[in-house]
Amino acid sequence: MPVNSSPIALVTGASRGIGRATALLLAKRGYRICINYCQDHSAARSLVSEIETLGAESLLVCANIADESAVCEMFDLLDQRWGRIDALVNNAGILHTQSTIEGLTAERINLILQTNVTGTFLCCREAVKRMAKRHGGSGGAIVNVSSAAARSGSPFEYLDYAASKGAMDTLTKGLSIEVAAEGIRVNGVRPGFIYTDMHADGGEPDRVDRIKSSLPMQRGGRPEEIAAAIVWLLSEEASYSTGSVLDLAGGK
Repeated sequence: MPVNSSPIALVTGASRGIGRATALLLAKRGYRICINYCQDHSAARSLVSEIETLGAESLLVCANIADESAVCEMFDLLDQRWGRIDALVNNAGILHTQSTIEGLTAERINLILQTNVTGTFLCCREAVKRMAKRHGGSGGAIVNVSSAAARSGSPFEYLDYAASKGAMDTLTKGLSIEVAAEGIRVNGVRPGFIYTDMHADGGEPDRVDRIKSSLPMQRGGRPEEIAAAIVWLLSEEASYSTGSVLDLAGGK
């Protein structure tokens, strides 16, 4: 039986929204996809079925990226199943109900940071261990999914979430320099107001419709539009791009 030479990608938080759209587009481009999720098993299984109809291979892994041991086990499982990773999309992220700073607790802030920042660091660490030339790897590409909130600060709504995404942007820049000579490219995207279920997590499912008239493009974005940019940054078409963060916020 011939060895499968298709590239290997891991997408965290892939069961919905931008992660789901990215996993599907990568499958269409011939990648083998490791689908990471944390809670919604039904949605994750549905994604596996869609990927299978495209004729692509997938590996489903339930893991909380805020848990260091769970992250290590996920990458070890991927090693055993397919081998060294080629592409990582750090998409997993959480937010809580809209609040001013007066309503924030240490518990809430730490939960946000543990997933959005620490979890992203851990996944980058494990990917670099496998991609870096000094470890016998052949390079690779990482895309961190930040947010336009990193620029706006998201006052009166999500200061903690915005701060976590600002940290992701700093990680993107610093890590891109640190691993450039190892053949690893690190870039990011900053989506704006995108139609995803995450807004319901914040207590306002129709948030995009409320805000869209204030955007220069007068509309919210679709997950597929963000996925297209992510997949481009992972591709050889973006071979000279590293340390960049692409704004995808309708001109905001």
